[in-house]
Amino acid sequence: MARARKLKSGSWRTLVYSHKEKITTSDGAIKEKRIYKSFTSDDPSPRGKREAEAMAAEFSLNKDRSKRGDYSTGEAVRKYIDSKTNVLSTTTIRSYETFYKNAYDDIFDIPTKNLNQSSINAWVNDYATDHAPKTVRNAHGLLSATLSIYEPTLRLKTKLPEPNPQPQYTPSDKEVQLLLKHVEGTELEKAILLAAFGTLRRGEVFALTSEDIKENVITINKSIVRSANGGMVVKSPKTNSSTRKVIYPDFVIRKFDGVEGRLVKMHPEEISKRFNKVLEKAGLPRFRFHDLRHYSASIMHAMGIPDQYIMARGGWKTDRVLKQVYRNVIGDENKKFTDKINKHFETMQHEMQHENDE
Repeated sequence: MARARKLKSGSWRTLVYSHKEKITTSDGAIKEKRIYKSFTSDDPSPRGKREAEAMAAEFSLNKDRSKRGDYSTGEAVRKYIDSKTNVLSTTTIRSYETFYKNAYDDIFDIPTKNLNQSSINAWVNDYATDHAPKTVRNAHGLLSATLSIYEPTLRLKTKLPEPNPQPQYTPSDKEVQLLLKHVEGTELEKAILLAAFGTLRRGEVFALTSEDIKENVITINKSIVRSANGGMVVKSPKTNSSTRKVIYPDFVIRKFDGVEGRLVKMHPEEISKRFNKVLEKAGLPRFRFHDLRHYSASIMHAMGIPDQYIMARGGWKTDRVLKQVYRNVIGDENKKFTDKINKHFETMQHEMQHENDE
């Protein structure tokens, strides 16, 4: 930052580089001359020094902004998304497109150089009135990433709504058994078996083909997701760790004997509709198809399977998700361990009572 110097008059002056101008010297040569902008405060006190330096800093900030182009917020977000189409996942780009179309109405036409923390606070406050905290945070994340490129001098310190995590429901063994009875012999049964006993994601289930089965081993190396333009596309798995081989029980593999082409012949989004109807018909609690992954991981955890193996089977890169989501305590297992704990304490109490009686 440019420092102010005190003049003989007692005033403070700050010089800031502005630009270069071409000049012709006396011998006819053309040179570039550095041009400086002067900011002066007549207050001789330290306050005058700070005032002169503040005026210079504001000039520098606006000068830097003007060099980067005169984009509106909407244009900047559009350019950011376009620059990431081959880098980010299809799902992420699709969510970005949704934000671009719907999230920034209040600031869409405002030039990025005119944005400030106050205007962004106002936008967040308004957007949060009818959107979930997670949605607000993700929309702000896209805006923040955009501004880090097109307005890097704008340092955001936005107060965002606190997350409101929804409790995850993990079905029990008995509930999964009842679910399978209601879908026996259907395509939905195959999808549920792959997810519940192999910890597969929905997109991974529907991308599998008969070529991915070798004996009892199923190779997961692709996924089917909705693209930004609304169609379905085959893409690489979510992470490198998601490419994996899962050894299934023999009775699951037998369900695919003689199947050619795709193992589950259903549209990826059709499963959610059928799945919810089956849950209602079976009298089961409402949970998502994805929660079958929760079930599989939680069962393995309850059995004492090491996290490293659970991560490998489910395609998780780290154990962060396991700790936050997938270590749900299943009702039946919880009761079993609670009884075991209470039995230990009761035995300890009896021993203490016995010692006191003696």
